[in-house]
Amino acid sequence: MRDSYRVLGRDFFDRPAEDVAAELLGALLVSERGGLCVGRIVEVEAYTGPEDPASHAWERIGRTPRNDPMFGPPGIAYIYRSFGIHWCLNVVAGAEGFPAAVLIRALEPLDGVDLMRRRRKVRRDRDLTSGPGRLTQALRIGPELQRHPLDRPPLYVAEGESVPAATAARGPRIGISRGTSLRLRFFVRDNPWVSR
Repeated sequence: MRDSYRVLGRDFFDRPAEDVAAELLGALLVSERGGLCVGRIVEVEAYTGPEDPASHAWERIGRTPRNDPMFGPPGIAYIYRSFGIHWCLNVVAGAEGFPAAVLIRALEPLDGVDLMRRRRKVRRDRDLTSGPGRLTQALRIGPELQRHPLDRPPLYVAEGESVPAATAARGPRIGISRGTSLRLRFFVRDNPWVSR
């Protein structure tokens, strides 16, 4: 199915995380794990490097086995478990060796919705992919994809439709305790799949 999409290459991600995050809105996240599931990215958060106190690679933490993928080449997956329950997908951004990433927070389901429903077992479609843990469950994304290059199957990021400036919004990141004033959350205004 990869031939149906124009995949974003490593160069797209080889830029500051803040720039990558803003331009990921409207792109497609495509999973071919156990069937085709496609979602339009409608919410992301940038984690900009060791100076970012909310980053897993904040300078006071340094390099650890958990955050080591963040130091890898741009365009690979950094996957971590949140609160010991949910897997979260990040895309590594910037130069190799500089730990920065973009958290994929929410998707608008486009294809494979029935498969997402079976995996999520929720009553409302709005709950399929409206949060980082929800979307990884819906698209069957887990730790086995750690460091996976996101320009090839079974999981990749492809071009979508650009988001008009009037509907692209930014604000503080959510669910963190440090760096809360930084406006590094990017989302599509009034989109029902943006997390709450």
